[in-house]
Amino acid sequence: MVFGRGKKSKTERPEAAVIDEENAAPGQAGAEPAKGDLRLSKGPWDIDEIEDRDGYVDLGALLIAPAEGLQLRLEVEEATQRVVAVTMDLAGSSLQLQAFAAPRSEGLWEEIREQISQSVASQGGETEEVSGTFGTELVAKLPAEAADGSRGFRAARFMGVDGPRWFLRGVLGGAAALEKEAAAGLEELFRQVVVVRGDNPMPPRELLQLRLPKDATASGQPAAPHDEPSVQRPERGPEITQIG
Repeated sequence: MVFGRGKKSKTERPEAAVIDEENAAPGQAGAEPAKGDLRLSKGPWDIDEIEDRDGYVDLGALLIAPAEGLQLRLEVEEATQRVVAVTMDLAGSSLQLQAFAAPRSEGLWEEIREQISQSVASQGGETEEVSGTFGTELVAKLPAEAADGSRGFRAARFMGVDGPRWFLRGVLGGAAALEKEAAAGLEELFRQVVVVRGDNPMPPRELLQLRLPKDATASGQPAAPHDEPSVQRPERGPEITQIG
């Protein structure tokens, strides 16, 4: 698994299905959901639902399960150098992840879907709500110009999960935005994500803090030569994730 860094011009705020538990990631099956936890299935996970952090890539607010062929890119806010998102690249498609604080008693996803739709419409695009693996999802299409000058669109599929005092947003890009088979691998990785909300009081929609893994040095080089992910030079993140 390759682990790189990407640049991002501004902090993203969130303008932002039932699965077989026998095939789910390890956790406390049958645990009583916390107030405000609107997840329809087991996964993505809360930190209290896993036994330990061993085997995960620790990015602070998010724990990521490694997978063959997976590349991770941290997206950094240029003004502050703060890590504001992580993008998972797999088989030509991408999944951007951001986690936010949420109220104890209610979820954010329904309201955020409406705001995304309004934002896309203001840019001349269109959205459609679809029933997906993680409940109601939103497919957005924005006008775009191809390299040959022809007009087309770029697509993104927004997935939202309301957990206990947190909200996790995933944005699928590339073929996975529109093709079910292309999305399968990234959906599975999304299901295995663990959110670390923390106990500190935070206003709703405040971005949960991401960071470089502890095994990466400040110079962007890996601290250990074994199976630890390497850190590459920065690259710009996918523009489609700027929606909302």
